[in-house]
Formats: sequence, C-alpha cells, structure tokens
Amino acid sequence: MMTAKKTTLPASIDDTLKLLASADYVAERSLATSVFLSLKMGRPLFLEGDAGVGKTEIAKVLSSTLGRPLVRLQCYEGLDIASAVYEWNYPRQMIEIRLAEAEGKKNSRESLADDIFSERFLIRRPILQALEGKPGAAPVLLIDELDRTDEPFEAYLLEVLSDFQVTIPELGTIKAKEAPIVIITSNRTREIHDAIKRRCFYHWVDYPDAARELDILRRKAPGAPEQLSREVVAFVQKLREIDLFKLPGVAETLDWSEALTTLDKLTLDPQTVNDTLGTLLKYQDDITRIRGTEAERLLLDVKAAMAA
Repeated sequence: MMTAKKTTLPASIDDTLKLLASADYVAERSLATSVFLSLKMGRPLFLEGDAGVGKTEIAKVLSSTLGRPLVRLQCYEGLDIASAVYEWNYPRQMIEIRLAEAEGKKNSRESLADDIFSERFLIRRPILQALEGKPGAAPVLLIDELDRTDEPFEAYLLEVLSDFQVTIPELGTIKAKEAPIVIITSNRTREIHDAIKRRCFYHWVDYPDAARELDILRRKAPGAPEQLSREVVAFVQKLREIDLFKLPGVAETLDWSEALTTLDKLTLDPQTVNDTLGTLLKYQDDITRIRGTEAERLLLDVKAAMAA
C-alpha cells in the first residue's frame, strides 16, 4: 500500500495532474479537470468506460495521495441496503431479548425495542461508514461498477448523492459532517439513470493513445526492456483497431508486459505472441481470431512501423 503523500486538496488542474502523477497515474488533462472540479466543488465523480482503463485506480490514487481511508462498495446484481448501507445484528438482538426474558425483566416492549435498535446493534456497511468519516479526513467512497446493480438501488443512492445522508427508520437521519470524496464507476453494461448522472461530474475514460500508454508502462512495469515495451504498446494499439468481443485494457497491457518480462523476452516474436495471447485477450473467440496468421500480420506491421 502506498504511503500518503499529501493531505490537502489540489489547488489547480496542474496540481491535480501532479498529484495523480505522484502515484504513477498518467492522466489526460480532461480527466484531471474532472477530478479537480469534483474535489473542489464537493460533488461525486462518475467515471464511465470499458473495463481495464483505470477508473477504479483513480479512487485508490486519491485515497493514497490525500491520506484518506478508502471505503469500497463493490456492486453486483441484487445488491441491497443491508449489504451497502446498514443492517441490524439480529443474532445479538435475539440474545439480548432472551437475556431480558431470563432475567425476568418487565420492561415494556417499547423500552426493549429502543434498546435493541440502538447503535450498538447497528452493523455499518460501506456507505454508512463513509458518511460517518472523521471531519478533516473524510474517506474516499468508491462505488465500483454501479451498472451491475438494479435500478431500485440507484434510486436509493439519490438521497446519498444529493444530501450525503441516509435515513434509518429506527434511528432517524444520519448526515455526513463532512462529505466523502465519491467516485462512481461504470463499465456501461447498461445505462445509468440520468438522475444519478445529474448529481455527478461525468467523465468518459477512454483507452490511452500510444504515447500515454508507453508512459504508463514505463512507470508501472519499469523492469521491462524498452524495446519490448514499445512493441507491446504498438501491438496492443493495433489490436484495439480490430472489432473484438473485448478489447484489451491498460490492465491487460501491464499483465502482458510482466508476463513477457518473466519469460526473459527482449522483443516480440510470433511464437511468443501466440503462446501468451491468453494474458492479453480474455475470450476464446478473440484468441482464436488473432492467433496464427493475424498475430503474425500485426507483429510485422509493428516491426515495420518501428523500423521506419
């Protein structure tokens, strides 16, 4: 885990670029602008884009560089309030009721209900944890892959994103003393309702161009030979021009580079490309399409372009 380097928010877009770069996150200026505005104005940042382009990493980088705890809510189909916000510790509540009965207490039902629905029986899930963060060091709340959830959960989020508060019927409204830094990501497997997006700054995170991807590779995989890094980036950029089921993201580029370095490769060759395509492509149909003649053609194009 990276050590926190800074505790104050960046004062400008340039400062934001430097902040992200200090954690080896190579961002476009447009992305840094969205991050800066989100931090400056205290509004959630909604990051949408294909898997593996670095959306989740933004939250991790802000957590480490700003010295804020990271609270992550990993979304999935069927996610409900009990898993995302809070639930009551029913086993402990039942024990409390049994103890009261065993001791022969004649307390009223209302009194017992007030006791078992007190905060000591409350289990705090990620959203409530984030809202109860300490002033001066409010956490980074990462709501990851929101598109995996159902629409009713989106509707519940509206109160959280509008007022940074949640309502627990037995306790009342719990409002954040200081709003957390909220990062929401989506791989766009379905459209997120406009009401959510209106409450956020929106940014589409695209695949990086060759120069930026090479910079990322140099920072994240410094042990890779320079020639190999250049060929890897050029090959991946060529792959993204093909209509594949799942294009390789930056995460796959890094994985492939590390795998090739582990194999002590200094440059790409057709046999190695074919043998390691499973590190780069995650669907058999895509691997079958590229392996063999197509991989060799792409590699020849890469070598020719680099020799020119």
